[in-house]
Amino acid sequence: MSNFKVLDLLRTLEIFHCAAQLGSFSRAAAKLNTSQPAVTARIGNLEKSYNIELFHRIKGQKPELTPRGQELYGLTERMLALGQDIELVLNGSDVFRGRIRIGVSETVVHTWLPCFLRGLHERYPDLSPEVSVDVSVVLRQGLMAGELDLAILLGPLNLPRVREVPLCSYELVWAAKPGLAVPAGLVDLQATPILTFARATPPTQAIVDAFGKAGLPLPRLYPNSSLSAVVRMALDGIGVCVAPRVVIADELDKGKLQLLDIPVAVPPLDYVAAYVEAPNSSRLAAVTAVAQACAGYKECL
Repeated sequence: MSNFKVLDLLRTLEIFHCAAQLGSFSRAAAKLNTSQPAVTARIGNLEKSYNIELFHRIKGQKPELTPRGQELYGLTERMLALGQDIELVLNGSDVFRGRIRIGVSETVVHTWLPCFLRGLHERYPDLSPEVSVDVSVVLRQGLMAGELDLAILLGPLNLPRVREVPLCSYELVWAAKPGLAVPAGLVDLQATPILTFARATPPTQAIVDAFGKAGLPLPRLYPNSSLSAVVRMALDGIGVCVAPRVVIADELDKGKLQLLDIPVAVPPLDYVAAYVEAPNSSRLAAVTAVAQACAGYKECL
């Protein structure tokens, strides 16, 4: 039988949940403003008190949950969510009040983010969205670390305990400043700077794969995590770019950029809204529904 007092047990379970969610005792300590030895001791005492093992500990590797640990993690999710609901009731609040941390990819900023924020204000005026813009890899990390409540990013994610809702798909096109020497094939394209997304993204990887399958050396890639920078460099005639058609539509209409017939197919950008599922996810589901309405549910034109 455990000697844990109720309040002490609740605090220990909160520490366990944080360590399990972040996959690191040190990161949990930093988030909870305590020390790693304190986190380790708390979890060790919990395991010893109940004669269970919650984490597989292998030197040099991050701790992994055991089957019992996974079961307890699900229960602590419910416990913490219930605690948040209790706090809302005690404060006289409802779930559509207060701060909500939303991470978005830059492409969304250039398309329907204003519509989304207006929709949130109209439907849930007591919500205070805090928006951060970053690449999908960083947004995914922030979501899993509990630093974001909702992430709008490239999918699919296929992560445990994460709810994904499809939002839209953007067609990618090749374009360049009129007058730039237009490459006729892959060989010609090798000598032309290619302005593209960050190196780890599907569009850039598709370009690399196309040259590999053709048995050609890699082209001159200029990967960039900023879509604005990619478009700006294309307008300045630095090279050919790969960009969402919807983002450069105005430049195409005004003749500042022209479409190119490049023999490299790049996959579309498929965006999803993602959040960690919990018993109090109703607010996030409602906010996601607003995002769906603004994104158009399918291909954004």
